[in-house]
Amino acid sequence: GGQPRNVQPFSDEDASIETMSHCSGFSDPASFTEDGPEVDEEATQEDLEYKLKGFIDLTLDKSAKTRQAALESLKSAFSSKILYEFIMERRMTLTDSIERCIKKGNSEEQCAAAGLACLLCVQMGSGIESEEIFKTLGPVLKKIVCDGTASIQARQACATCLGICCFIVTDDITELYSTMECLENIFTKAYQRDRDTNGVSSTHNTVLHISALLAWTLLLTICPMNEVKKKIETHLHKLPSLLSCDDLNMRIAAGETLALLFELARETDADFFYEDMELLTEKLRALATDGNKHRAKVDKRKQRSVFRDVLRAVEERDFPTEMVKFGPERMYIDCWVKKQTYDTFKEILGSGMQYHLQSNDFLRNVFELGPPVMLDAATLKTMKISRFERHLYNSAAFKARTKARSKCRDKRADVGEFF
Repeated sequence: GGQPRNVQPFSDEDASIETMSHCSGFSDPASFTEDGPEVDEEATQEDLEYKLKGFIDLTLDKSAKTRQAALESLKSAFSSKILYEFIMERRMTLTDSIERCIKKGNSEEQCAAAGLACLLCVQMGSGIESEEIFKTLGPVLKKIVCDGTASIQARQACATCLGICCFIVTDDITELYSTMECLENIFTKAYQRDRDTNGVSSTHNTVLHISALLAWTLLLTICPMNEVKKKIETHLHKLPSLLSCDDLNMRIAAGETLALLFELARETDADFFYEDMELLTEKLRALATDGNKHRAKVDKRKQRSVFRDVLRAVEERDFPTEMVKFGPERMYIDCWVKKQTYDTFKEILGSGMQYHLQSNDFLRNVFELGPPVMLDAATLKTMKISRFERHLYNSAAFKARTKARSKCRDKRADVGEFF
């Protein structure tokens, strides 16, 4: 015992296997290839299940490296496929393994276990089974988040997990408020740090404050309106102080939270008035046009892009609509609440976000997409362009893009005449 085993991670090849799911009639357009050989789906399902059972067993291994590798492989599987029926039969075993890894594992293992807990709830959706999972894991996550001796990375992962799991499963309003209070106790320390004139504040806590703030903001989007009003009154005049933080991600998190709070405030009260509007817009405008030379160009571009949108939201009540494509469907993100929710789940699911938007009932309910669109193999094949046509399109787009950029980069190019 104690010797790490060779764990074969969950691969892209495994991800392409059609697994047991509550949407077994659904097929991913990307899974069809031109003139590809027929696959024995039953055999591949059994093969994948066998691998996943092995990973679940390895989460109890004596070696920390083996446990962590097994957790990461399960995360890859859960983010890339719908495994509802498979998980339903083993949810208690998985919950126990995650609880043990969070309680006793090292920092990396705790982070992996917290990420898997998020994906477990995303797979199960909102129901009694997920509530049972959260009842077991919720207290453990809160304990780690509030434990000053735990590693910052583990506390950060647990704060994110706590917010997402609570968002998915909680029907109990007292549990929602309790979770928000726990997260509030973390990120409000950033307010105190900002007021600290000694300059001794610990910047390594910033990542934890950011995660707690974003998780709290996610939960605010499902609060009753009277509670939303209370939270706005408490935090709206304090949040602008975080816009002066040295950390770019904290400035962006604070800016986007402010935009969301203004959106919610105007929904609850059409005549909403903010007293320090002039000072706030001045701060936001400075960040939207920031040209400080000591900041990296990439950071400046990202900051300016975000704060232009935040400024428009605060000043003009405007939101730049974004379109997300997944399979044959389209979804429009047309408000800050929807953007916050989408960004949170995109962070957890990564490249599997599109697949889950197509076939995960819970996510489709969150974004009001209706039941999954069922398409047969013939329809999907007609929708897919051939490899040759795709090559021609990409070549033409590449040439056009190169020409356009060459003109912009040519110093001798005319810059235009102005009258």
